[in-house]
Amino acid sequence: MSAPAFTHLPHPNLIADDVRAAAIADPAFGRVFTDHMVSIRYTEGQGWHDAQVMPRGPLSLDPATAVLHYAQEIFEGLKAYRLDDGSMALFRVEANAARFNASARRMAMAELPDELFIAAVKEAVAADAHWFPPVDGGALYLRPFMFASEVFLGVKPAAEYQFLVITSPVGNYFKSGAPAISLWVSEDYTRAAPGGTGAAKCGGNYASSLVAQREAIAKGHDQVVFLDAAERRWIEELGGMNMFFVMGDGSIVTPPLTGTILPGITRDTIITLAQGAGLTVREEPYAIDQWQADAESGKLTESFACGTAAVVTPVGKVTRGQSSFTIGAGGPGQVTTKLKDKLVDIQRGRAADPHGWVTRL
Repeated sequence: MSAPAFTHLPHPNLIADDVRAAAIADPAFGRVFTDHMVSIRYTEGQGWHDAQVMPRGPLSLDPATAVLHYAQEIFEGLKAYRLDDGSMALFRVEANAARFNASARRMAMAELPDELFIAAVKEAVAADAHWFPPVDGGALYLRPFMFASEVFLGVKPAAEYQFLVITSPVGNYFKSGAPAISLWVSEDYTRAAPGGTGAAKCGGNYASSLVAQREAIAKGHDQVVFLDAAERRWIEELGGMNMFFVMGDGSIVTPPLTGTILPGITRDTIITLAQGAGLTVREEPYAIDQWQADAESGKLTESFACGTAAVVTPVGKVTRGQSSFTIGAGGPGQVTTKLKDKLVDIQRGRAADPHGWVTRL
């Protein structure tokens, strides 16, 4: 199907230029929002309808709206980048569209055609491109999401959904100033179990991680590491990022996609870039005991986490109970830095894009 025409509703009160300039001068991640949002509705028997670019504002929900009771909700996260020639671009938006529908299937929700997802994201960027922040790591962070909007009480898939895209100007995700992040290994909580929703990007997965993340922050760390639910032995992922482990021989290990961790788009990109650089990448289980032993022996020289929000982030220190261990020299390693630079250069249009990942707007 061709992308539908979007109705553009007039905005009665655009944010003033000086207020906008102040807001994007140093935006806290996820705290500043643009003037517009995109909305599309779904009704069983009618399909997708009422595609609109409209003023961003509060949603009006009946107390019996299904999402409030049964948590049928999914989302994506992607960024629009400013290229050196001044134009804007999206990175691997097709992969976001595909993952969004994979999440929809797992949550028994209506699927949104890929071309409609992409068209909505493009409309959001076009409406608020002037909100791009002039800061280090600056981007427009796009949050497409969908929820069950039918009004009823009863355990069944909803028959009505609303899809929206909101936009937030952002800089770097971590602003601690430290060269690498510190991790806390959660031994009391797990993120997902086999057969569950671990591979879906749904709010419930993140909600269940918050108590462990709060524990990590309280103990002075930046993020939490989750182990598998069955044995509490194998490293899975952080609260919102995939993990990679770099060995002294240059090879890289990352936990496999077994249905309990999110199939990260940045993860897939890093694997492709590393293999293209001649590095061996093994998708295999990696135990927490092995991580500590390899770090202490020097067999492992680097570890890093990756995701759309944080891009590629070096791990410097890991704490597990009463013991801690340092990764390499405690800062960014050579392989981590090279892979991050390569990724960012492609995203910003400064390097060749042999895989066709960049969509210029």
